[in-house]
Amino acid sequence: MVLLAVGTDVLRQPTPAGDHHRIRPSTVLPTTVGSYIGVYHAGVPASYTGVTSFTTRTGIRPRLVVYYSGWFEPFQAHFAATVAQHGAVPLVQMNPTGISLGAIASGHYDTYLSTYAEAVRKYHRPVIVGFGHEMNGDWYSWGYRHTSPAIFVAAWRHIVTLFRQLGARNVTWLWTINITHPGNKSISSPAPWWPGSSYVTWVGLDGYYYQPSWKFASLFGPTVTAVRELTHDPVLIAETAAALGTNQPAKIADLFAGVRLYSLLGFIWFDSVHSKDWRLDTPAAVASFRRGAASFRRTGK
Repeated sequence: MVLLAVGTDVLRQPTPAGDHHRIRPSTVLPTTVGSYIGVYHAGVPASYTGVTSFTTRTGIRPRLVVYYSGWFEPFQAHFAATVAQHGAVPLVQMNPTGISLGAIASGHYDTYLSTYAEAVRKYHRPVIVGFGHEMNGDWYSWGYRHTSPAIFVAAWRHIVTLFRQLGARNVTWLWTINITHPGNKSISSPAPWWPGSSYVTWVGLDGYYYQPSWKFASLFGPTVTAVRELTHDPVLIAETAAALGTNQPAKIADLFAGVRLYSLLGFIWFDSVHSKDWRLDTPAAVASFRRGAASFRRTGK
């Protein structure tokens, strides 16, 4: 799925050396618990109208706007500038649909990636970049059953290294996995796909409330635990929502509470229709969202 999020200030950048050697950051995005509330709305990056509409409806202005980028698509510098004008930071997920990750790792696409990195560097402001999200699921060409974890890791490291060599140090790297489900053979353990802490800044988790009985602890808790065995990097719920008919107001309250309980960065709400209707369309859901955002502000988390 696609999305949009929130954040402030500037970002942290790890060194490309070994997993446990980091440089002192010169620009840092905040990593306080509950710093980020976000939303995806259809139409980005072609238009900012959907984001404005969400703000009008909820009273919440995202400060980090996310869009998904097809391979060979350039960095959307104009849209990023619009995002910055609204006090936000852009987050882009680069999706290599139908592209050989082995070819990426071997440098075959370095001309494209170098152009992209240069555009990001010239943007100067903070940018969050992801690559091949939900790779531990079997529904994308770059993921489980289609590409080996070793090749994915090689491609990820190659991209990060190239960006750093070209001076694109205004990037925070978001490694986004799908939450795991016991017995679900379409989703693998995230561990083999882990590129190493020196190549990742934040970890993203994608997961949705499909059923009325689902709770944050059972939905996200096991994957948070699995991630904590790999790294202590900050964790962001990179895609989530509750479908209509699942008691959205209660699920929204559960989501805000779960972020605080597990000490996460925040979450990104998928305010659109994709297999189900995830939009905040009822007064009760919007009111619950407002209350949750207010609780973040009151606690400073």
